Amino acid sequence: MKRALQAALSHALLGGLWALHWLPLGAQAAIGRGLGRVLYRLAGSRRKVGLRNLELCLPELDAAQREALLREHFGWMARSLLERGMLWYASPERLKKLIHIEGDVHLAERSDKPVMWLVPHFVALDVAGASTQLFQTKQVASIYQAQSNPVFDKAMRRGRLRYGQGQVFSRHETALPLVRAIRRDHAFFNLPDMDFGLKDAAFVPFFGVPAATLLAPARMARSLKMRVQPVLAEILPGGRGWRVRYLPPWDDFPGDDDIAAATRMNRWIEEEIRRNPAQYLWVHRRFKTRPQGEPSLYS
Repeated sequence: MKRALQAALSHALLGGLWALHWLPLGAQAAIGRGLGRVLYRLAGSRRKVGLRNLELCLPELDAAQREALLREHFGWMARSLLERGMLWYASPERLKKLIHIEGDVHLAERSDKPVMWLVPHFVALDVAGASTQLFQTKQVASIYQAQSNPVFDKAMRRGRLRYGQGQVFSRHETALPLVRAIRRDHAFFNLPDMDFGLKDAAFVPFFGVPAATLLAPARMARSLKMRVQPVLAEILPGGRGWRVRYLPPWDDFPGDDDIAAATRMNRWIEEEIRRNPAQYLWVHRRFKTRPQGEPSLYS
């Protein structure tokens, strides 16, 4: 009975997203901002994590400034959740009018080497994913974090794959299917900045705090002779849509040193966070894994 009720509620929420996607984006933005204010009050544990992350990463801000920044972040995050309906259900023609591309989106099409897009966890990262399938023709591979709710899991997979131009691989599987896809000339949409423990990772400074940082981007880029192109997505104010920036590929990555490559990657993410701090995903426990003997930073 509990499972059936959960499924019914999940389908109702998805129905709400489908209904909202017909509204002008400006109206959706206003609803999202209101939802963000509600979530800020209700999401006690996530609010606490966000404030702690801001204290660790942006210590130059005082308590009132951190709280104001996190309130703004919840508004952007709520917008991103509601705007999944646009990404999952709106026509490609409508999305193309709302996604504003900057930079070389066609690099992967022209490159004589496979391309890895490095896409940090800003709240509009799903827009970046959609742009890789709407504005260029290369097949796209990405790693997928399975959702605990099977209804949402199915909807997310269907939404991300609806253009027939990509594959997703579970983070819990071996890397071999992903590597095979890259060798078949798929571009790789890579999300490099979450704490998944110390497997294939090392402690590398992130805003000066040791953070478990994946070494796989450097190792994969080196072994598969990939070109690495950073990509960033952001939500624009009101109903203006989204901006996706395809930056010039890195000539100095990965090099021969995995730690140096991870450090270079983290420094770049720090720079982009300072440029747009309210839209970075502060509610993730980025510093969850600690060096042996060091207490939790979230207690």
